[in-house]
Amino acid sequence: MSRKRFTVEQIIGLLREMDVKVSQGKNIGQVCREKGISEQTYYRWRKEYGGMKTIQIKRLKDLERENSHLRKAVAELTLDKLILKEALEGNY
Repeated sequence: MSRKRFTVEQIIGLLREMDVKVSQGKNIGQVCREKGISEQTYYRWRKEYGGMKTIQIKRLKDLERENSHLRKAVAELTLDKLILKEALEGNY
């Protein structure tokens, strides 16, 4: 079975729909089967995205992307620093 990818907006929409159905008395397992996802996926999504709005998710993704760029920049600068330090000591 191929893996289906959901966008963040779709995940939030599904979680809201599923919460409504659960509050109407349906079982989590039944709702997950209707939506075509596993219970594990439901709980993982709820842990990660539960209670968040779409705008907050977009901001979170932007911050994560910026954080990865900054980490990469710090790693490159650290490497440059180590190379220069080694060159000054004459250990090449």
